[in-house]
Amino acid sequence: MTSGADPMPAGHMARGDVGPLSLFLGFATIGALGFGGVMPWVRWLLVDKRRWCNEEEFLNLFALGNFLPGGNVVNVAVILGSRFAGLPGAVAALVGLVAPPALIVVAIGGLYTRFGDLPAIQSMIHALAAAAAGLIASVAIRMLLPLRRSPRALVVVAVVLVAVVGLRMPLIWMVCSILPASILAAHWIKR
Repeated sequence: MTSGADPMPAGHMARGDVGPLSLFLGFATIGALGFGGVMPWVRWLLVDKRRWCNEEEFLNLFALGNFLPGGNVVNVAVILGSRFAGLPGAVAALVGLVAPPALIVVAIGGLYTRFGDLPAIQSMIHALAAAAAGLIASVAIRMLLPLRRSPRALVVVAVVLVAVVGLRMPLIWMVCSILPASILAAHWIKR
């Protein structure tokens, strides 16, 4: 390019830089290591380790992945795989994300069927539930930090928390109400 401007934001990889094999291996790592919730691993891999996207791009991917039907991490894998390597990239990311944990869960399911009633196994499951809650809380805090400079975003976070935690509003109602409200707010602010 002739201009001095950087054509891509920091952390953003060019489309041809990441192929299906890299996507498969990256998401297979997430799938294999991400027990108790994989979003912390997804963020770590995409933003910190591989730098396939920056923090803002990850937040946008995460928001879109949550909005679309299906699992949010699966949606993120397919969207990112498609962005970098088209349909082969989407398939590679999806298979990488799903295959390792599917094999592990089948094996653990067999063991749980045989030994799940043991008190030691029940105690271990309770401890794993607490660890999973901690992982989810840590990701929420890391995702909230970049938004701290945006009062509008913090208002949306507060409204969603009150609606979900306080009012126990179902997810579908959140999507159907928050999405149009945020589009209207963005349009109103632009004016």
